[in-house]
Amino acid sequence: MPLDPGRHWLAAGITGLPRQREWDAVAAAEGPGEPGAEAQLVALADGRLLVERGPAGFDPEPCAAALAGLVDRPYRAVAVRREELWAVGARAIEVARLEPDPPGAELELTWDGSVLALSVDGLPADPARARALERLAAEREHGPYAAHAHRLEDDLWEISILPL
Repeated sequence: MPLDPGRHWLAAGITGLPRQREWDAVAAAEGPGEPGAEAQLVALADGRLLVERGPAGFDPEPCAAALAGLVDRPYRAVAVRREELWAVGARAIEVARLEPDPPGAELELTWDGSVLALSVDGLPADPARARALERLAAEREHGPYAAHAHRLEDDLWEISILPL
């Protein structure tokens, strides 16, 4: 029985909208590892590589070398070990120092035009604790916004600021 487009069009997942691009660059890298292993790393503009998750002894250098010239630093990359190689996808990120350094590892700051709200590591908090993120967001957005910050190390944060 054929599908009725008027009744099953969206149910089938066909919307006509293209899928949002997930990676700015993809590459294959040689290096040791067990098939199925996964790693997550951040490449900073100063050349450092931060491994956020991965198997013991994971060396991020081959993955970063495979991405060289394909995506500018800083970027976040995910590597998955296939049979012989690591498959690596990278997405450019924004990194900033937040001073004074706010508490926690994950910040969610929203401003709806009248109310400023903050959550630190998933719990409600006083927005005054994230003044540095608030200043950064207010410099970019001239209306309501949602700002997310993920601590990379010390006072260095991965930042995302989006208009609402």
